[in-house]
Amino acid sequence: MFSKILIANRGDVALRVLRACKELNIKTVAIHSTADSEAIHVRLADESVCIGPAPSSKSYLNIPAIITAAQLVGAEAIHPGVGFLSENADFAEIVEAHNIVFIGPKPEHIRCMGDKIEAKITAQKLGIPLVPGSKTDIINFETALQEAKKVGYPLLIKAASGGGGRGMKVALNEEELESAFTSAKSEAKAAFGDDRVYIERYLQKPRHIEVQIIADKFGNTVHLGERECSIQRRHQKVIEEAPSPVIDDKTRNIIGEIASKAVSKMGYLGLGTIEFLYEGNQFFFIEMNTRLQVEHPITEAITGIDLVREQIRIAAGYPLSFQQKDVQFKGHAIECRINAEDPQTFIPSPGTITQFHSPGGLGVRIESCIYSGYKVPPYYDSLIAKLIVHGNDRDQCLLRLKQALKEIVIEPISTTIDLHKQILDTEVMQKGTYDIRWLETKLLNRN
Repeated sequence: MFSKILIANRGDVALRVLRACKELNIKTVAIHSTADSEAIHVRLADESVCIGPAPSSKSYLNIPAIITAAQLVGAEAIHPGVGFLSENADFAEIVEAHNIVFIGPKPEHIRCMGDKIEAKITAQKLGIPLVPGSKTDIINFETALQEAKKVGYPLLIKAASGGGGRGMKVALNEEELESAFTSAKSEAKAAFGDDRVYIERYLQKPRHIEVQIIADKFGNTVHLGERECSIQRRHQKVIEEAPSPVIDDKTRNIIGEIASKAVSKMGYLGLGTIEFLYEGNQFFFIEMNTRLQVEHPITEAITGIDLVREQIRIAAGYPLSFQQKDVQFKGHAIECRINAEDPQTFIPSPGTITQFHSPGGLGVRIESCIYSGYKVPPYYDSLIAKLIVHGNDRDQCLLRLKQALKEIVIEPISTTIDLHKQILDTEVMQKGTYDIRWLETKLLNRN
C-alpha cells in the first residue's frame, strides 16, 4: 500500500479523499492555491504545499507545479479528485512518467472517452446502445444538412470535447439548423479549444441514468447499480438518487451487465461511470466519465462500499475486495448539491460564512469543506456542500431529506437550499415522474 498520497484537488472532494487515506493509514499531502490556504483539507492533511495564486489555471491546473510538489514531499501517488485534471490524459501520462502512480484509469481510456465521437465509436464496438446520430464530426453546414435528414428532427448538436452542457444546441427543424450549428461550433471552440461537433437525435422526455462500475487489474469488473440524475439545470445535476424510481431489478441487472462487460472488454482499470439517456424503456449511451463522480456517496449509501477506498486499493495493485454476487442494494439514497448561488437567479454568492449548522440524524451525511468563518472564494465552482440522506425506502428517504434541509444553516451567503425545498414539495418529485427538462421548463418555467 502507498505510504503517502498527494491530493490534487480542493473542497469537499479533497476532504473525502483525505478521509479515505486516513482509514488506510496513508499520509496525505494537500496542495492549495493562495485563496485556499485556510481550507479544512489543508488544515487536516499531514503536509501541504501552496502551488500558486487563486486562478485555477495557475494552481489546480498547473501540472508542473503539482508534479514538483509531489516530488518535493516524496508522494508515491496522486489522487486527482473530481474536475480540474481528473480526466486529463496528458496529466495522467506525465504523472506516470515521473514514476508516480495516477489513481485513476489508464491514460488511453481517459483520452478515448474524453473525445465524445471516439467514445461513441468505442461504445458501439463494445455493444452499448447509442442514440441515433452522425458517425463522425460534422465539418460544415452542408454536411450537417445531409446528416440531419438521416437522423431526423428534432436534433441535438454536441461538442466533441468537454461537457457540462457547453457546445450543445437544439435544432427543432431545418430553419434552426444553421444558427444552432454555427453557435455550437463557436461555443465549443471557446470552451474547449476544439470546434468539432456531431449530431444526435434529440429525445423528447428522457431520463438521465448512469451506471457505476469498478475494475481491477486482475480482470474483476463489477457494477454497483444505477443513479438517477435527471433533475438538472443547464445540463448540470442538481439532485441525484439511487436507485432510480423507474428502474426495476430486471432492467438494473440488464444494463449493469452491459456496462460491466463493456469495460471488461476495454481492459478498464479503476472507477468509471457510463451515462445513458433512458426513454421508452430503452437506454442510449451519452458518455463515460473516467473518474470519481460528485454523486458517488449515494452509491456508497445503498451498497455500503467505500468507492474511494477501493479506488486507492486498485491503484496500489490490490484486487477488488468484493465480487458482483457480494453487492447488495439496501434502501434508498438522495443527494442534494448545495451551491453558493441565489436560488432564483443562480448568480454566484461568494463571501464569508458566519453561521454553519450541519443537520443530523440517522442516515444523514454531509460532504462539505465549509465551517463558520470560512470564506467562499469567487474563483471556483460554487458547490459548497453535498447533503446525502439514506432511508429504508424512498418515502422514508424523502422525509428525512426534508427534515435535514430544515435543519441545515449556511448564512449569510445565498445558497440553493430553498430550491431543494421547493423541489421536494412538488408532486413530481414525490412520485419520481420527472425527466431531464422538468426542473428548468416546468418548475422554473425557463426555456
